[in-house]
Amino acid sequence: MSANRLFAATALVVAGFAISSPAFAEGDVKAGAKVFKKCKACHVANKEKNRVGPHLVGLFGRKAGTVEGYKYSKAMIKHGVEWDDETLAAYLAAPKKVVKGTKMAFAGLRKEKDIENILAYLKEETAAE
Repeated sequence: MSANRLFAATALVVAGFAISSPAFAEGDVKAGAKVFKKCKACHVANKEKNRVGPHLVGLFGRKAGTVEGYKYSKAMIKHGVEWDDETLAAYLAAPKKVVKGTKMAFAGLRKEKDIENILAYLKEETAAE
């Protein structure tokens, strides 16, 4: 897939979430913690400790592919977006479509509500102190 097509596909996914879910902040933190259990084997949300995947401390506002000490795929480094509600929502819904060549094996979250909830949880849990 060309860079232009990848960008267009990503934009469509993001636009879909923006239209159908304008208020990501409306998610439920407790419900998001339950959804995050799917992610815990590979990610730590509140400590700077890499596992199979990079830690998520300071996730919001961080450029993709930049956690020190983690070996990212070339695709994620090249992707290089800044993580925010929209970019994370798109990625969590379809990681392999948004970043073709990502190392993340997770297929994605199917339910919009799960994405809203995990975003609320991650905002709270990953905030750098």
